Amino acid sequence: MKGRLIVVLSVFLIMAGCASVQFKAPKEPIKVDVAMRLDVYQHVVKDINAIESIVSGGNIDSKPQSMLNFFCSSAYAQEGLSPGTEVAVMRRKARYADIASAKSRGLIAENTSGLLDITDQGRGDAALGNLVSAENNDRMEIYKAIAAKNGTSVSEVQKVYASQMR
Repeated sequence: MKGRLIVVLSVFLIMAGCASVQFKAPKEPIKVDVAMRLDVYQHVVKDINAIESIVSGGNIDSKPQSMLNFFCSSAYAQEGLSPGTEVAVMRRKARYADIASAKSRGLIAENTSGLLDITDQGRGDAALGNLVSAENNDRMEIYKAIAAKNGTSVSEVQKVYASQMR
């Protein structure tokens, strides 16, 4: 008899100690914000670094390179840049030494939109003016191609380029 009483009392205490859980639907619908910002700048920077590496003949990007790059060169037409853009990159590469020399002498400088400007020291030199004009035209062609490839504006590409080159 005592054993039954203990079991009944134990069951009663266990059931009394259990908390009741109630589920109620909210009055307002549940809102989930799935807005996501896609950062294209990392792709723009990658494209700029790859192009500038070709133009300067060096490696602008400080990340380690794959061994595959040792055996195979990059083909930018396959990555979304047109053959015309590749030609603009090769023209920039051909005039790279002249641009670097004029920069080091203080005749030209980079501006905040990723283009070249003639400084006061270089004003009046027609050959320098032609060099800067040709360089800026090729840069604009490249900027337009990068913007189209990455779905951004040309002015944004110019800002990123200018900050990368600083």
